[in-house]
Amino acid sequence: MKRRQFLKNTISTTIGTGIASSALANLSLSHPITNIDSKDIDARSNLEQEGLLNFVAIGDWGRNGADHQLQVAKQMGDWVTNHPNDFIVSTGDNFYPSGVISEHDPLWHYSFENVYTDFALQWDWYPILGNHDYKSDPDAQVRYTKISRRWKMPARYYSKTFNLKGKGKVLIAFIDTNPMIPEFYKNSEYGPHVAGQYPEKQLEWLDKLLSTQDPDIKWKIVVGHHPIYTVGPRTNNYDTLAVRKVLEEVLQKNKVDVYLSGHDHSLQHIKVENMHFHQFVSGSGSEATPVKAGLEITNFAASDYGFMYFAIDDKCISAKVINHQGIKLYDTTIHK
Repeated sequence: MKRRQFLKNTISTTIGTGIASSALANLSLSHPITNIDSKDIDARSNLEQEGLLNFVAIGDWGRNGADHQLQVAKQMGDWVTNHPNDFIVSTGDNFYPSGVISEHDPLWHYSFENVYTDFALQWDWYPILGNHDYKSDPDAQVRYTKISRRWKMPARYYSKTFNLKGKGKVLIAFIDTNPMIPEFYKNSEYGPHVAGQYPEKQLEWLDKLLSTQDPDIKWKIVVGHHPIYTVGPRTNNYDTLAVRKVLEEVLQKNKVDVYLSGHDHSLQHIKVENMHFHQFVSGSGSEATPVKAGLEITNFAASDYGFMYFAIDDKCISAKVINHQGIKLYDTTIHK
């Protein structure tokens, strides 16, 4: 009896498998094979396109969530949830008051991981170093790249080329302005970490990078912590003047389109007459300081907490300023 039951079960299983295989074969024949990727069914793919490349820029933010860091982070998350975004740029001073001592410093959690938690902010972050980051171990922020999936700082200065979906490319140089300031070498906090940096080598690298004759490069953007021009408290400060002295000629000669910085804790768009590049300051990710009124170089300036959003295609760059309440304060477009 056991042998008969075994044969019966085996035959039933074979028949069932055959029927199922036949049904699957018929299903395959009647429905063409698809080639769906995750991005094709991602709800974000249905967002209205604002550019071929989109990114958020925030600076001077790391305060353990204090002041208005949490409010700005929330509005950033809301904005990039509802608008296309490819990455986030940090313009430096990532950790107050004195940087981080290692890639395992608790401030990584208190000021970064546990603050920028929105799913839409899990895309790549491209940070640079600010002066406060130089008060401890700036290379710890480089090393964190090997721990974090989203933190992308391969060196103290670096570059990356982004595609405009078949319509050219955007070249972005992420630089370290701290070694360009002579006074830092005599400073007890900054001195040990700027020593041996050889700023002339970085400037030579930057000049060579920006002098590219690649016809696919439609836009050149440089991101540095210290502004070349500002209408904040540091208009004529020693660090602003030092960075201007060594950077302005390089940017002008190579027809850089945008210089993006932080340092002054405000939101600014500056255009100096006869200069090719536009200066944007996004440095109020957690604190706001005053701006001066009535200066000719000012296109826009606000002493408010917030961030900037850039949308780029092959013909124009759109820049928007969003504050900690989600209000769009300013909207401008730069044309080729």
